[in-house]
Amino acid sequence: MADKENCVRITRGMKRKAVAAGMESAPLPPPPPPPRKKRVALGEISNSSSVLGERQVEVEAKSKKRKSGKGVKKALVLVEEEGGRVSWSKAGVRDESAAKRDDLRMCAAYVSDIYDYLKDMEMRSGKQALPDYLEKVQKDLSANMRGILVDWLVEVSEEYKSLPDTLHLAISYVDSKYEEIRPPNVDDFCYIADYTYNKQQVVKMEADVLKSLDFEISRPTTKTFLRIFTTFVQAKLKAPNLQFEFLGCYLAELSLLDYGCLKFLPSLVAASVIFLARFTIWPMAHPWCLELQENTGYRPSELKTCVHIVQGLQLSKAGASLVAIREKYNQHNFKLVASLTSFPKIPDSYFEDLEK
Repeated sequence: MADKENCVRITRGMKRKAVAAGMESAPLPPPPPPPRKKRVALGEISNSSSVLGERQVEVEAKSKKRKSGKGVKKALVLVEEEGGRVSWSKAGVRDESAAKRDDLRMCAAYVSDIYDYLKDMEMRSGKQALPDYLEKVQKDLSANMRGILVDWLVEVSEEYKSLPDTLHLAISYVDSKYEEIRPPNVDDFCYIADYTYNKQQVVKMEADVLKSLDFEISRPTTKTFLRIFTTFVQAKLKAPNLQFEFLGCYLAELSLLDYGCLKFLPSLVAASVIFLARFTIWPMAHPWCLELQENTGYRPSELKTCVHIVQGLQLSKAGASLVAIREKYNQHNFKLVASLTSFPKIPDSYFEDLEK
């Protein structure tokens, strides 16, 4: 058991930990295979919806220049992690084309039907992991081992610039890559696992996973519902708040670390994340309201247990040794939301049911 928990993790964190532990003199691992033709990362594709962080962009410069005869200055645009939903220039002017793309992607006219369908999917038998599978099925694993795996998968997803949805699905399915336009190939998976498994073993395991899932590889995750709830909250603000969006993404990924969150439906976890994010940024205002209660389907009292679990992760009362998510969101392109903390005590009155 101890050996399994001390498995090698081939990520940037490995070097840091090796140096910190005084392992500079340890034998070097075998050299990687000869470099292949550089693979274009998803975040580097110009028409991709997986743009990350801050970057210099030319905002329709050529077309506007032809129409008006005036040049357009380059604007520093901060794009939400999935790209396109919220786009702000240095002067704080919203990119309306991004708003239009968002409307098309969120299908506003059908959002109610989509939400009902997703709720139905998450309630179907067999669509969610058993909340006690470590006790009843995979008894040779522990909650701590699962947390270490999740922490490592977060680093892997950063390495390959995967979509947040892929991270949530990967943790839900153990291995998932069908969301990606250009997924890592089998050689990449062998390399990232330090060649513990060869190509044939990786492909065999992928086939076993798909057979176990009966090839049903579509399910709503916390991220799916979080996107819907965040859009609703943002629509009520005078101006979209990127810090709120990033904080929601951060708390949602933290929830993946805790085995205890498996007993909650993804929609409930997403609603709890919204609750805690609002409390963190606006602690003096009630984090819930009748509109949120109606649109999410959850009363404050139903969120209490999950909110406290996620807050424990946020305050590092749990999972403090698992730092990949905290380091990821402690960067300026995520507005340093990992450094935000909520008041340790959430007033009990905030969890009282709201009456119309």
